[in-house]
Amino acid sequence: MAHDWNDPRGALVLFSGGQDSTVCLAWALQRYARVETLGFDYGQRHRIELDCRQTVRREIAAQFPGWGGRLGDDHVLELPLLARLGDSALTTERAIEMQANGLPNTFVPGRNLLFLTAAAALAYRRGLSVLVGGMCETDYSGYPDCRDNTLKALQVALSLGLDTPMTLDTPLMFLTKAQTWALADELGGAPLNALVAEHTHTCYLGERGQRHAWGHGCGHCPACELRAAGHAAWVAAGAGAA
Repeated sequence: MAHDWNDPRGALVLFSGGQDSTVCLAWALQRYARVETLGFDYGQRHRIELDCRQTVRREIAAQFPGWGGRLGDDHVLELPLLARLGDSALTTERAIEMQANGLPNTFVPGRNLLFLTAAAALAYRRGLSVLVGGMCETDYSGYPDCRDNTLKALQVALSLGLDTPMTLDTPLMFLTKAQTWALADELGGAPLNALVAEHTHTCYLGERGQRHAWGHGCGHCPACELRAAGHAAWVAAGAGAA
């Protein structure tokens, strides 16, 4: 397990209950003196992830007492307007496919821009100066609001708009999914990756029935395929299975 840092700042983790945000939560708990979590209910089809959030928080606190001592309050914000603003496969019952603009129809326009703006406002009120998100430029989707340049520009805008320094940490930005499994192993060893596999949720269809080596999910949606392929690559590289 990696050594803890002692950054005195407080952090707010955008925590969906999925693999990426759980690894980001562990990453933040290792670094920052106080860490709170924030989830969003925006009418997502895979709303079951909101139920997984509390289980993951409890398991992290129980299995990693040092981190548990730094884990603060949890918050959930309702943003139903996202479902009204765009017809996305994440918010409506429709097949997942690529669009003419080269983006998958799981793209919810402005989602991360709105998430981070709301998170910054909450962080400001809570006395937290770091936002941590699982945005990843190397993800298959190529979502424009997950790209490094977008997040750098937003960090500047939020800091100016709040008139206080606001740091946006994106520890997964340039990692593959296999490297995300490896990072979890570095942070918390086999117990953390076992926790990720068993308790987090990624499947776009909200399927929790079948338990694969990489976790629960339908096994066929893009999110499941990405997670499964990353796990397989991580194991093939010589790691132990989660």
